[in-house]
Amino acid sequence: MSTADLCLIGCPGQTTVAQTSPQRLGFKAFNLLRMAELGLPVPPAFVLGTRFCADAELRAGAAQPALWLPALQALESASAGLRFGDVARPLLLSVRSGAPVSMPGMMETLLNIGLNDETVQGLIRQTGNPRLAWDAYRRLIASFGEVVAGLPAALFEDELTLLCAGRDERLLDFAELRALARRYLQLFAQAAGRPFPQAAEAQLQQAIAAVFDSWQSAKACSYRAAHGIEDTIGTAVTVQAMVFGNAGARSGAGVGFTRDPRSGEAALWVDFLFNAQGEDVVSGRRSAQGHEQLQQVLPEVWAELLQACARLEREMGDMQDFEFTVQDGRLFLLQTRGGKRTPQAAARIALDLLREGAIDVATARLRCKGLDAEHLRVSRVVAPDGQPLQPLAQAQAASSGVAIGQIVLDEAGARAAKEAGRPAILVRRDAETGDSAALEMALGLLTQNGARTSHAAVVARQMGKVCLVACEGLQVDEARREIHIFGTRLAEGDWLSLDGNEACVYAAQVQTEWFCPPELLAELAELRRDVAVAA
Repeated sequence: MSTADLCLIGCPGQTTVAQTSPQRLGFKAFNLLRMAELGLPVPPAFVLGTRFCADAELRAGAAQPALWLPALQALESASAGLRFGDVARPLLLSVRSGAPVSMPGMMETLLNIGLNDETVQGLIRQTGNPRLAWDAYRRLIASFGEVVAGLPAALFEDELTLLCAGRDERLLDFAELRALARRYLQLFAQAAGRPFPQAAEAQLQQAIAAVFDSWQSAKACSYRAAHGIEDTIGTAVTVQAMVFGNAGARSGAGVGFTRDPRSGEAALWVDFLFNAQGEDVVSGRRSAQGHEQLQQVLPEVWAELLQACARLEREMGDMQDFEFTVQDGRLFLLQTRGGKRTPQAAARIALDLLREGAIDVATARLRCKGLDAEHLRVSRVVAPDGQPLQPLAQAQAASSGVAIGQIVLDEAGARAAKEAGRPAILVRRDAETGDSAALEMALGLLTQNGARTSHAAVVARQMGKVCLVACEGLQVDEARREIHIFGTRLAEGDWLSLDGNEACVYAAQVQTEWFCPPELLAELAELRRDVAVAA
């Protein structure tokens, strides 16, 4: 088996960057390998390359233990005496997708693979943290049910909501999480018609198969069709040692950009959740905070993250979109890739990187190619007669600009509005990538939950849509086809305005004007010298 098809990262016999390529490993795994070669903190992993995704027979073969058992043994050797499936010192794994091009949230990830009724006790003895163990186990059962068994996420989410009774799930204690995990096991067996698999090897085998198969999911196929991505490139699958952001008060999960993807400002732009796992941030079902708490509570981790991000930008020569986990005050990097950005940010970042010496003039010109006043202008709200407008609510802005349209609550509503020639604003409870088709037909997205770095928010920014997430006071009532914001009732079809510049929501059609930063146009003109930029 070629190292280009089965790659080791941070393990004995590690593959080198020179031995493979992004096309063979996907960009996520290839960049993990690059980070490991740079000496950055990356958990050890092995990667099943994109070749295995070519057809159903190869995908099925890639899931067979005979193929990956030697790589798993190398991964165990790099994991401080942990063994996969061991009841005393269990090694737990994540299974992640990664294509040669960025497809945020379109394929699947599974965490905590290897937990069962026996290894959960071993994890408790190993860590002295029963809350961590039971939280990880209940998460595995729910995600495995959704991704592998095809069960509805609501089956488990509703049970969690009932148990929380309005509390943040991070406040549940280990006894409550243990009861929840046992309830999840019952729900899984009832809905799937078979018990949750207790054999660690069977879990890994089914997880690998499911992640490869997610390349053929409806949302992934729809995304590729919309963005001109070939079906034949396939996805790789990365199997990586788990690190735990849900290990307590000095742990957490984050997603960030090395620069502001809306404006291009040269400052870290991070969403972070303490005592959480990465899926909590990117799934769009939870709301996250900015970096301020991380900076205050764990300043040494923040300083290390700043240094790592500066090095990533130098090595990659571009603004990066990265994921990270902090476990008991220790930083781990899980992903980096070129970040999606607005046209305004693209111009600002290219010009700044040129000034910083990170890229040359030819690269800066290439990245600014086609950008002119038409592309760089952004709409902003104008107060009538100079009177300040009173927003209905505040939210977190994932992209800039203003979107004005009539409320729609799902894909059918968005399609009906488009066919009737009516502008639409999609309003959803969660910022999920399953709504990408509906978002294509709308001008903007407003969600009750989610973070600025949720996969759906990244996709919205890439599409050029105005996106506000984690809206204060928003409640979505799909049954009644209406929403409520701080007591104000708005029905589907009512007008709504989203101001991505100021992160405000208005229950009306606001007045707008177009604005283009003149200094940015001047800098672009100087960069091109002989290229006229129409202001």
